[in-house]
Amino acid sequence: MIIIDHPNILSQILKKLHQKNRCIALVPTMGNLHAGHMSLVKSAKAQADIVIVSIFINPMQFNCKNDLESYPRTLQEDYEKLLSHNIDIVFSPIENKVMYPKGLETQSFIEVPNITSILEGKSRPGHFRGVATIISKLFNLIKPNIVFFGEKDFQQLFLIRQLVQDLNYDIQVIGIPTVRANDGLALSSRNRFLSQSQRNKAPILYKVMLYLAKRIKKGEMRYDLLLKEAALQLNEQGLIPDSLEICDADTLTLPTSTTQRLVILFSVWIEKTRLIDNIQVNLYHYHS
Repeated sequence: MIIIDHPNILSQILKKLHQKNRCIALVPTMGNLHAGHMSLVKSAKAQADIVIVSIFINPMQFNCKNDLESYPRTLQEDYEKLLSHNIDIVFSPIENKVMYPKGLETQSFIEVPNITSILEGKSRPGHFRGVATIISKLFNLIKPNIVFFGEKDFQQLFLIRQLVQDLNYDIQVIGIPTVRANDGLALSSRNRFLSQSQRNKAPILYKVMLYLAKRIKKGEMRYDLLLKEAALQLNEQGLIPDSLEICDADTLTLPTSTTQRLVILFSVWIEKTRLIDNIQVNLYHYHS
């Protein structure tokens, strides 16, 4: 496993690999790797000749300085996990100036219209601009054939697909299903901020979403009432709703009579920790 901390060195190595027409997969991460990340890595290993994992805590996608400073940094542990999976290259710029030489204030950026400012984008202004920008930089630098993202960050995956289409990147985007703990909680780097009592409460988020999905599958279509009921259930258990949405999974807009696939998108606060999750629901049988 080669560990590289500067784009110029990475470019030199990649030039030789591209000349050999090797299939290159990229798994972009911010580190603090868990089993969810490893599922991306395993899929990448199965589909590519060379797997590159990037580890970079991207300051542009944090709209809160404290959130950026408190983000867990576990670089040595991450290296050991990736080594055990026989990853070829880890790209981990240690300093922000390596990726943003002139600083964030004068950095060119990427906006994906109608996606960066809705849903999660409302709660986290500038977040998706930061995601789109760093991913574009990684795509330009690495030129991967395939890239892997988790479905837990549903809007992020949606944004990346749109970005690839809009900017004519010749890259296949593959979404990997959310990896969950035995009690249903979606694995996330932020879970480590939960106390034991908070961690015991956290799976309620998934249970409430499953309950909604079950009701929808039975034919209920008053989504506004279902969301009100979900908010009550979450509040009763000490999970404070931040954003509760039911959207068309193919457009991220409000469902219509022609919607074939829904996505339930929830974000909640458990005291100071914000958790997100989603469930997709197929509606094909209702519109046949």
